[in-house]
Amino acid sequence: MEIVVYPGENLNLHIFEPRYKQLIKDCKASNKPFGIPAVVEGKLMEMGTLVELTEISQEYEDGKMDVKTKGIKVFRILEIVKEIPDKLYSGSIVNYPANIDTSSQAIMQHVVTAMHTLHKILNIKKDFKKSDQELRSYDMAHHIGLSLLEEYELLELMHELQRQEYLKRHIKRILSVMTEVENLKARVQLNGHFKNLNGFDL
Repeated sequence: MEIVVYPGENLNLHIFEPRYKQLIKDCKASNKPFGIPAVVEGKLMEMGTLVELTEISQEYEDGKMDVKTKGIKVFRILEIVKEIPDKLYSGSIVNYPANIDTSSQAIMQHVVTAMHTLHKILNIKKDFKKSDQELRSYDMAHHIGLSLLEEYELLELMHELQRQEYLKRHIKRILSVMTEVENLKARVQLNGHFKNLNGFDL
């Protein structure tokens, strides 16, 4: 499974492997969070996100589970611990880089407006359950057309202002492409229509 999780993200998981079933049970019993490292193009990445188990929505007879989690904070893997006594799952030694929350309201407003424009072009609607003024870069990262690798690059940025600038550059580029596609579509649709022949001095 390829995945990038952000702080504040609500993530639903279907748990079916024995090691993860044990992990979820342990986390529930101890009321402790667990880490989800980013996986991009089949590769385990250095950064990941600590998540908390918020709900076990359903448990099946065979032990599979549907669970709800929420991202807490970004971590960096320092060392993989492949074997933990009496555990099926592996672990890791991590640290938690400082994540600076200082931002620019002007840049964020630009990004939010551009995102709404993109969604309008694509004819999709997103309910962020927040006002536009409350949105942060992590809230929009999965909904603005980033590739998985770009989502990971955003996860690596430890300053909200940097993340805003990253999204601003991306949305400017993608909107330029989408606008050209819309213009091309309009030109193609006009072909074959009767046109007014005027404006010429013959």
